[in-house]
Amino acid sequence: MNMKKYLAELIGTFSLVLFGCGSAVIAGMSGTGPSGIGLLGISIAFGFAVVAMAYAIGGISGCHINPAVTIGVLAAGKMEVKDAIGYIVAQCLGAIFGAGVLYLIQTGKPGFTMGEWALGSNGWGEGYLGGYNTMSAFGIEMVMTFLFIFVILATTSKFGNGAMAGLAIGVTLMLIHLVTIPVTGTSVNPARSLGPAIFAGGKALAQLWLFFVAPIVGALFAAMAWKFGFEKE
Repeated sequence: MNMKKYLAELIGTFSLVLFGCGSAVIAGMSGTGPSGIGLLGISIAFGFAVVAMAYAIGGISGCHINPAVTIGVLAAGKMEVKDAIGYIVAQCLGAIFGAGVLYLIQTGKPGFTMGEWALGSNGWGEGYLGGYNTMSAFGIEMVMTFLFIFVILATTSKFGNGAMAGLAIGVTLMLIHLVTIPVTGTSVNPARSLGPAIFAGGKALAQLWLFFVAPIVGALFAAMAWKFGFEKE
């Protein structure tokens, strides 16, 4: 049964990276900023990818498709460590496979070259979208992950509407992207950052640490806020 959950998480994260990063790379992102389908289109793609997967695999694995979500759920006392490890491994593999497929697609484009922060990689600083500094990048990733995990814990709790949870979570991710794309390209998901960075290398790989640390810190704060501020009798 656990293997079924892990496979669901792998497929879900694969889909998130392929749809989300694919929308930015193929349909909507130039070298200097959003174009084509635009920032709104990219945000919708990430949000709707989560909605689709939530209703597809939510009943199997809970549709975490994000190590920060898994860590938040674990810290909130809602899953076991062994399952969390399996989830995170599956998520990272799914993200790498998704980025790999996107890379293969992009190599078929005439004149394709792997520039800095290729394949929808997350980053910050000079040369990356808005050019925001490290403090801004860390702060927005931590705060937005906090809000994202809080919404997930709330909507899937006894206080939330389970039937609408997938839609609420997807809309939240869309809103997060609308604000965060110009700063970091929006991660709030270490696996989503890992996949493209492995293929892009360079600055994307060097800056990967922030997209692990900030989302995990945000997730832990959200778990504690929920566990001791709302769930506790």
